[in-house]
Amino acid sequence: MSKGNYYVYITTNPGKTVLYTGVTNNLKRRTYEHYLERGNKKHFAGRYYCYKLIYYEHYTDINQAIIREKEIKNMSRKQKEELIKQKNPNWNFLTI
Repeated sequence: MSKGNYYVYITTNPGKTVLYTGVTNNLKRRTYEHYLERGNKKHFAGRYYCYKLIYYEHYTDINQAIIREKEIKNMSRKQKEELIKQKNPNWNFLTI
């Protein structure tokens, strides 16, 4: 069991029309990487300019983080919107 700091996160594009869910052990670095990848058609987040952080959850167990990432990825768009609204009702772009 890997213990540490892990984050399940959701990013969106500036128009808030596309959502991307991921997991990382360094949220600041990963959101910056998404920013650098914007427009890169090889990556989903890059292709759709999903570099604006709008939601995240913290975990200390990588396995739990991966399980949660899969749960969120399997949610409908509406379910993801409701999840985001619980912690970020105005969908403000978050900074780390």
